[in-house]
Amino acid sequence: MLKALTQPFRDWFHESTPEPEQDKNLSLELLQRIKAIQVKTNYLVNDIMAGEYVSAFKGRGMEFSEVREYQPGDDVRLIDWNVTARMNQPFIKEFKEERELTLMLLVDVSSSGGFGSADKLKNEVSAEIASILAFAAIKNNDKIGLIVFSDKIEHTIPPKKGKAHIWNIIRTILNFKPEGKGTNLSLPLKYLLNIQKRKATAFLISDFQDIDYEAALKLAKQKHDLVAISITDPREETLPDVGLIQLEDAETGETLLVDTHDKEMTAQYAKQFQQKRSQRKTYFSSIGIDTIEIHTNRSLTDPIIRYFKMREKKH
Repeated sequence: MLKALTQPFRDWFHESTPEPEQDKNLSLELLQRIKAIQVKTNYLVNDIMAGEYVSAFKGRGMEFSEVREYQPGDDVRLIDWNVTARMNQPFIKEFKEERELTLMLLVDVSSSGGFGSADKLKNEVSAEIASILAFAAIKNNDKIGLIVFSDKIEHTIPPKKGKAHIWNIIRTILNFKPEGKGTNLSLPLKYLLNIQKRKATAFLISDFQDIDYEAALKLAKQKHDLVAISITDPREETLPDVGLIQLEDAETGETLLVDTHDKEMTAQYAKQFQQKRSQRKTYFSSIGIDTIEIHTNRSLTDPIIRYFKMREKKH
């Protein structure tokens, strides 16, 4: 499998699968975006995915096999204490590595994603990250599914393998026009629990502009391997000193007139934003959820690389 991961990028599109150029439903702009994402994904896979992706998400203990007598050198953490007590001698659990992974992408397409002060809007960044993960998954022969949500479940694609399937997911992610405006993070988490009975690795991609989703998050984490990818624009962290500006909540339509010359107010704004982000990360960590922080004005790939390397070391 590892050999396949390092093949030239073009090799994993078989002749029978339509290349994006052959899809008449793709606009030139969308085709260019897909091509750019392919280049980024090729870099990611060749640099880290061949090792870290497999180690990080396909490590020991995914599927129980049997118990056997303990032998010197075995990992004591694998001792089955119930069997050991019954048999009056140590036994350990053996596991089969589960080669096939199911990856679920939970992508927030709410109206707050339409904000951007850098080169890209937040929803464009979310779409690129989801596409990168989708390409990486298919290159590792994993199943991948998609849940697109706002304040409602907008669209779903059940997990499958195959190159035609991945193009369907990529097109959906990059070209989706949502009906809802708000954000309800509980919905995709509950939906995931309902549709995905076997354990999956789920990436929740959002700016997390919602409240009261902690219970659903905790439930989903108990069954699935959940990773949060938080998307932030620099102007959400600090306000520029440009005088009076009118801020509008893209999801509710509420407006607020703000004097950015007021240093005390802007400092308080920045402090509150940092506190909210810190509290969210602390809570996620407390229930075993990793967070990848993505900024729209910085590299998208570097945080993903750092995370995969970190996760590979943990496992």
